[in-house]
Amino acid sequence: MFTDGKAISPIEQTRIDQAKAAALAVLLHNAHGPCQGLPRTAGWGYPEPYTRDLMISALGVLTTGSQELTDSLRRTLVALALNQTTRGHIPSLAHDGADRGASDTTPLFLFGLALFRRSANQPGFLDEAARKALTWMQYRSPDDMVMVAQLPTSDWRDEQWVMGYGLYVNTLVYAYLRLYGEHESASLLGELMNRLEILGEAKNPHQHEGLVVPAKPYYALYSYKIFNSDRFDLLGNSLAILTGIASIDRARSIVAWVETECDAMQERGELAVDLPPCLFPYILAQHADWRPRYEHYNMPGEYHNGGVWPFVCGFYVAACVAAGRLDLAERKLVALTALVKPWHENEAEWGFNEWVAARTGQPSGRDWQTWSAAMYLYAADCVQRKVTPYFTEIRTAGISPAV
Repeated sequence: MFTDGKAISPIEQTRIDQAKAAALAVLLHNAHGPCQGLPRTAGWGYPEPYTRDLMISALGVLTTGSQELTDSLRRTLVALALNQTTRGHIPSLAHDGADRGASDTTPLFLFGLALFRRSANQPGFLDEAARKALTWMQYRSPDDMVMVAQLPTSDWRDEQWVMGYGLYVNTLVYAYLRLYGEHESASLLGELMNRLEILGEAKNPHQHEGLVVPAKPYYALYSYKIFNSDRFDLLGNSLAILTGIASIDRARSIVAWVETECDAMQERGELAVDLPPCLFPYILAQHADWRPRYEHYNMPGEYHNGGVWPFVCGFYVAACVAAGRLDLAERKLVALTALVKPWHENEAEWGFNEWVAARTGQPSGRDWQTWSAAMYLYAADCVQRKVTPYFTEIRTAGISPAV
């Protein structure tokens, strides 16, 4: 049993064990793909080695203890370093240096590299690539005050508008700054993110944007000058909890708020599963932030407009552990086990699908997603061990530098 067994029954424990075995099988299946032998992003679709998917998957890969999977991570990191631009930017595909422009690939490379270095006890691995990537990220801060800005649709949400200082990307920056021993810069970034976001059309030129939402416990999706969004970003807020950007009191308040809001969405028929959507409230056609493309690619409760993503829910389960809500983490792991079961494209015992429509619970996208399987394993490991590997050390900042 995980913890005291109050939330997880023997039958549920058996299903969790089966899901863990299936997740490992998915990762091993995807460890070698058609693009230079690098890992594939999904079992049937997405044969390419997408940087963000594979770097996020490092969290789960390194919990398995599999030498084959560790080697696949190493090969991916080496390929990314070989295809890094002269100025230090990391491409979106590990094998294609011309696929550029993402805001989260370089910070994710630094994050994944730091995890590998610690796991393999190789602190100098790809040192030159790390140095160049750190320099590249310094130039992503418009006012040279650590917090980085981005263009819309440039992070993992290719159909979601995030302008300027985005929560998700800056949580990654905070994480790698801690991992590379840049504690002064990390502390400054945490301080800036914990300031109130600037509202209205007037901006004091001496006041830096923050990401704290007035009268709410969570952090804003983004803020930049006169632009901002208070919609709830599950991945960004989960990372804020895991990294310690959010205090323990704020972390618990965020989790409690999420559960209350999800209960209300279930009552309104907006949510059919017992896990949170990636974004809510959903963006509707009458809202100011609705974009015409959403009619075809990003409908309410789907994809990046509130779809339920298993890999993001893995981060949420881990965030519940970090917030001290072990009972809730157990219940959400049981719900995540049910979420990754159905298949969509190819008949399989376990689907580990890309995303699930929030209103119907129907799986969509590609089956056997690498990051869905990897983050399931990471979430299960967090619940079982009652700790959040790597993130626990980031929160306490009591770590040796990865450089």
